[in-house]
Amino acid sequence: MTHPPGHLQSNPLPPGIVGALGLGGYQLLAEVGGVGAGRLGRQAFLLIAPDPDPNLPDAGTQVALHHAKVKDESVVSVYKQLAAQLGYWRLSGYRLALEREGLRTNVNLLDPATGAVAARIPAKHPGAMSFSSAGTAAGLLSTLRALPPAGKPPDTQDPELLRQVLLALALQDESTGGAEAAELADRALELSRADRQLDPPAALALARTGGTG
Repeated sequence: MTHPPGHLQSNPLPPGIVGALGLGGYQLLAEVGGVGAGRLGRQAFLLIAPDPDPNLPDAGTQVALHHAKVKDESVVSVYKQLAAQLGYWRLSGYRLALEREGLRTNVNLLDPATGAVAARIPAKHPGAMSFSSAGTAAGLLSTLRALPPAGKPPDTQDPELLRQVLLALALQDESTGGAEAAELADRALELSRADRQLDPPAALALARTGGTG
């Protein structure tokens, strides 16, 4: 079905859909391995793209760890780091199992070797009234960083996969913005191609110092 020119002007989308699409100020702060951090006004959240499954219909990008009223801007930086860490673990072999809860999604990080749940990302952030840090963005970030590798390291012979790994590592630094992280990942990728002995952390460290390998 096709619509004539100017159809949306004469038939505007309902306000709820416009809000859901984030046309009023939505920002994507970072995205690695199908895991992103976003914000809309005072809200912050994770965006998770499920693993493709030919036997299931496309479930679309889902929202997790929704924080409705962010008062401290440092929390937004933690969301960026959390997305990078989740994306890095996904690239390293961990699996993300998604469970819908209303309009949001709980995320289980599964160790592929055992099938056990290594960490759980809730659908909603507990907020400032929580007496435990276990379910907060900062607490979850500490939990994820303490996990052991899922298995063998990512295949660094694949340039796109290697760039994603480098981007995830760069974004783990709270002082590094998205654009800077992308530039560092590109530079580190060049250094890795020039010197195959460099592992991703070493290549990124060299890129930060402006080295040439």
